[in-house]
Amino acid sequence: MAEAYIVDAIRTAGGRRNGKLSTWHPNDLAAEVLNGLLDRTGIDPAAVEDVIMGCVTQGGEQSTALGRNAVLASRLPQTVPAVTIDRQCGSSQQAIQFAAQAVLSGTQDVVIASGVEIMSRVPMYSSVNLYAQAGMGTGPWSKRVLDRYSVPEFSQFKGAQMIADKHGFSRAQMDEYALESHRRAAAAVEAGAFDAEILPVPVDTPDGPALHRVDEGVRFDASIEAIGSVKTLEEGGSITAANASQICDGASGVLIVNEKALKAHGLTPLARIHNLTVTAGDPVIMLEEPLEATRRALSRAGLTIGDIDLYEVNEAFASVPLAWLKAVGADPAKLNVNGGAIALGHPLGASGTKLMATLIHALRARGGRYGLQTMCEGGGVANVTIVERL
Repeated sequence: MAEAYIVDAIRTAGGRRNGKLSTWHPNDLAAEVLNGLLDRTGIDPAAVEDVIMGCVTQGGEQSTALGRNAVLASRLPQTVPAVTIDRQCGSSQQAIQFAAQAVLSGTQDVVIASGVEIMSRVPMYSSVNLYAQAGMGTGPWSKRVLDRYSVPEFSQFKGAQMIADKHGFSRAQMDEYALESHRRAAAAVEAGAFDAEILPVPVDTPDGPALHRVDEGVRFDASIEAIGSVKTLEEGGSITAANASQICDGASGVLIVNEKALKAHGLTPLARIHNLTVTAGDPVIMLEEPLEATRRALSRAGLTIGDIDLYEVNEAFASVPLAWLKAVGADPAKLNVNGGAIALGHPLGASGTKLMATLIHALRARGGRYGLQTMCEGGGVANVTIVERL
């Protein structure tokens, strides 16, 4: 039976908005990750057959075949092709799944799945807003689509609030969850838990050149009082910037191969990909789909939630992982054990491969066998990827 293996998974430490990574061009930061995978695995650059790169806001510096431009900025030969994909927040998780499908089918043997988003330089929604400001077009949703769902627009913020209301989560519960995310992330940083997955990159600081190694978004002094003081996004709501993911700059990548490539290049895998699932549901509540996607993935894999040792559920908003825990009957102690996007940041198109790097290295550190990763995505889509540590 064909298998897909993850040989290495790395990420940059996250950069805050206008922070340490904001001077990096997206091409170049993505290229650093590609080079890092080559260096860490020792694979011949010419053996890489494709690069699949996730990116959500494909405008400006992130436009015009970003993945290909990253290859040209890297040490990969110009003969390596690339493609850029957008499955919203799940873009680079989908890159993993496309790469795995390629090596499972035998059409390719060595593929890099990756993602990048420099939100400081290419702001979220700028690919929509700049067109609107210029008076070009009517936006991403046609009247037919909006009429079908009787809404004026689709909003992840409204969806997050709808989930909180539907599942009965209060502001206090979501703030407590946010505080725990910061506490876990801070503990992970102090324990060196991220060292194996982070690729240090050079940055300029007020004290001179340095290597960026620590996620900038983690608040080591986080308190429930500070989190509770942040205003809600909507009057009468419970979602705030403090119990939602942080804007973040970053890049990440995973090298995926089949058994033929393992033998040919003398590679040692970290994990085997056990299940690939993607589902879609209601585009209005939007961010609830990981619940159904997880049920389907576990069923297809012949596993129960009790078989899974660690889970990474993207903390787009606190209401999402809280609803996921409640719906699938998962153990909170196994969820985002090193903190999540509320503390570490959510670099949109880079988050899928970022979470995979964290999941695999956490499984290795804790001696776990199975890990499950899921991501809520715009349009009511969700990916689930289950891996087995080797």
